[in-house]
Amino acid sequence: MALVPCQVLRVAILLSYCSILCNYKAIEMPSHQTYGGSWKFLTFIDLVIQAVFFGICVLTDLSSLLTRGSGNQEQERQLKKLISLRDWMLAVLAFPVGVFVVAVFWIIYAYDREMIYPKLLDNFIPGWLNHGMHTTVLPFILIEMRTSHHQYPSRSSGLTAICTFSVGYILWVCWVHHVTGMWVYPFLEHIGPGARIIFFGSTTILMNFLYLLGEVLNNYIWDTHRKPPSWQINFMYVRPSS
Repeated sequence: MALVPCQVLRVAILLSYCSILCNYKAIEMPSHQTYGGSWKFLTFIDLVIQAVFFGICVLTDLSSLLTRGSGNQEQERQLKKLISLRDWMLAVLAFPVGVFVVAVFWIIYAYDREMIYPKLLDNFIPGWLNHGMHTTVLPFILIEMRTSHHQYPSRSSGLTAICTFSVGYILWVCWVHHVTGMWVYPFLEHIGPGARIIFFGSTTILMNFLYLLGEVLNNYIWDTHRKPPSWQINFMYVRPSS
């Protein structure tokens, strides 16, 4: 079988996210017109994170191509900074937030879809778009982890960053409720204050666990004690199964 450059995969994934975001924003839903708009939903925030992340991946590939063999130390220094940003985004945001959205959405959906994705939304969001927002995120990020090595930050700084993101989003959800009197997610209306605190605390713990899972998975795939730094392996290829 012919080899498929990972650069081509990244461009295809980036275009997929751009299509999903454009189609989602084109939908005229009542929730888009209320306070916070689409930005009150973690799914939308995650889509933006994934699109920005794969945009940085594509930019990194282009920069690597232009820098390759040039011998320009300043260009190489800037490339290393760009790769460090790419790796940080995958470790702290793209992987843990993406996996969280997929896992939590489908678990709650299987239990009672009205708690997370009311049937009324089927009139606005087609099935393919729902899967684009809540399903394909996981295989896309796993493809990226498998095709290129990523250098994780120190565990303390990584966990601090994901905790900051988690707490920030929880405070944002609470602020939207304070302003509008409505919870972003319907199931929060049906549980008491104590249960909400437990839920919010559990989601923060889960985010931390997913960060650690991504680090372990990255080390397992690449065996970082033997592999070269990520900036040296930007032109790796993935061979599809025959």
